[in-house]
Amino acid sequence: MAEARTAGSLPVANVQVLAEACNGEVDVQQQVPEKYLSKHPSSEEVVAGDDGACAIPVIDLRKLQDPQSSSEECAKLASACLNWGFFQLINHGLPEEVTGNLMNDVVEFFKQPLQDKKECSQQAGSLEGYGQAFVVSDDQKLDWADMLYLQVHPTESRTMRFWPTRPASFRHSVHVYSSEARQLAYRLLEFVARGAGAEPASLRAVFEGQATQGMRVNYYPPCRQQADRVLGLTAHTDPCGLTLLLQTNHDVQGLQVKKDGKWFAVKALEGAFIVNVGDVLEIMSNGKFTSVEHRAVIHPTKERISVALFHYPCQDMVVIGPQPEFIKGDKVRYKSTNYQEFLKQYFTAKLDGRMHLERLKLEQ
Repeated sequence: MAEARTAGSLPVANVQVLAEACNGEVDVQQQVPEKYLSKHPSSEEVVAGDDGACAIPVIDLRKLQDPQSSSEECAKLASACLNWGFFQLINHGLPEEVTGNLMNDVVEFFKQPLQDKKECSQQAGSLEGYGQAFVVSDDQKLDWADMLYLQVHPTESRTMRFWPTRPASFRHSVHVYSSEARQLAYRLLEFVARGAGAEPASLRAVFEGQATQGMRVNYYPPCRQQADRVLGLTAHTDPCGLTLLLQTNHDVQGLQVKKDGKWFAVKALEGAFIVNVGDVLEIMSNGKFTSVEHRAVIHPTKERISVALFHYPCQDMVVIGPQPEFIKGDKVRYKSTNYQEFLKQYFTAKLDGRMHLERLKLEQ
C-alpha cells in the first residue's frame, strides 16, 4: 500500500500522554481539549451487542472446511458479508501462542516511555510508524487514540526503522502472526466467493502473491471525564479486501458497526477474529458484499488495544471494478477506477463514513 507512505498526516499531541493528564487527580486534571469532543453519542441510537439477536454473525472455519457442513456455513458467510459486512470467526486455526505472543508484545510496546516509542515515529509525508492518521486540517475533530502502522507484506517492502526493537521479540511476533493470518485470509476469500456462487479461486487470485498487507495497532486510552464525547476512531470503511481484527481485553467494548441507521456494539468473543469486508471487495463483488461503516468508542476507565490486519490486492493491480463472476446478468453497479488513485484519495482525506465509496456507485 504505497499510498500510505506518501500521504502523511499532520502532527498532533500524543493521546496516551494527554489521557494521563486528563485522567489524573481531580484537583490537577487537565480538561479534554475541545478538538477531541464530538457530538453526544446519545443523538445516535446504539444497540448493545449482548443480545444474541443483535450480535454480528459468528462463522466457524471448521464448519466451512467440513464437507458435511460447508455449503450451509458458506451461505451463512455470504449472508453475513452482505447484510452485516462483519462477522466473528471462531475455530480459525491460528495457534494461541502466535496470537498471544503478538498481543503481549503490542501491550509491552505501549507501556514504554513516550521517548522510547518515538524511536518509531512517523516521518513527514508517510502514515507508516508511530503517530496518527487522517489528520488533514488544523480545525478538524481528532480521535482519542494513538497508532502504530506497519507495512508487513511483501517482506521486501518493509521499512524496518518503523518496526519496534523493544520488546525484543516484537518483530518476530509480527512476522509469524502476519504470515499465518495472510494464509487464513486467502482461505476465507475462497469461501466468500463460493458462498456467492463464484469460483473459489476468483478472489484469492487477486490477493495472492505480491499482495500488500498492512497492520495498524490501535491504542485507545480511557477518558474518565467525557468518554461519551470522544471517539477512538471516526466512522469509516476500510479501503482493502478483508480486515482481520484482534483485541487484547475482550471485556472492554469499543468497536461499533452501523446497520440500518443504528450503531451495534460488538461484543468480541475471546480467541475469535473480527472480520470485515473492505471497499475493494464490495466493488469487485458488484455489491454482493458490503463494506460497512464502523467506529471505535472509548471506555471511561479502561484502555483498549486492537490490531487490524488489512489485506490489499496485488501490487500490480491497475483497475478495480466489478468482476464478471459476480455480475452474471445483473446490472453493473460500480464504476471501475484506477486503484492507486482510489487509495490516494482515501489516505489524503479525513475519514468520512462511506462517502469515497458512494462516489463510485452507478445510478440504477
